[in-house]
Amino acid sequence: MIYGYARVSTDGQSLEAQQSALKAAGCDKIFAEKISGAKLERRQLTAAIKVLGPGDTLIVTSLDRLARSTRDLLNTLASIADAGASFKSLSDSWADTTTPHGRLMLTVLGGLAEFERSLILARTGEGRKRAMANGVRFGRKPKLTAYQIKEAVARREAGETLTDIGRTFGVSHSTISRLNGDHR
Repeated sequence: MIYGYARVSTDGQSLEAQQSALKAAGCDKIFAEKISGAKLERRQLTAAIKVLGPGDTLIVTSLDRLARSTRDLLNTLASIADAGASFKSLSDSWADTTTPHGRLMLTVLGGLAEFERSLILARTGEGRKRAMANGVRFGRKPKLTAYQIKEAVARREAGETLTDIGRTFGVSHSTISRLNGDHR
């Protein structure tokens, strides 16, 4: 089967041009929706991918109808490939997994995206190390101040219940149970 996917971002736009192009390309069924491409949950795209099986093809008029970023595109294409189906973009002839050249281009694109991701991870890791060396603390802000921790530990050692101590400071009893007196 040949399936089509059409998407426009706003209610003011029309799906007609995309649907006509997809019908002309031989699509048996077209999934269409009016939703921003920035939204991760695109129900009709999800439905289209779910019905794909081995030998099927999903066609879009343009890559920007399918994905907003390289990472999103590669994830979507991986889902299509996992279903045993192929993909084709009408306006981007290089994005056609039904041909060897198209598969090569998408493989190269995937490799570049993976390389870019590793560079980003390396840079953020270095930045995090520098920030920590400069005294920046990561993570959630502590629920209790150093003084409150000291007070809570003293009350716990005096035998007061964790629930009563927690209620005093507006935290759960499990927060109090994790206190060990070593505070920042």
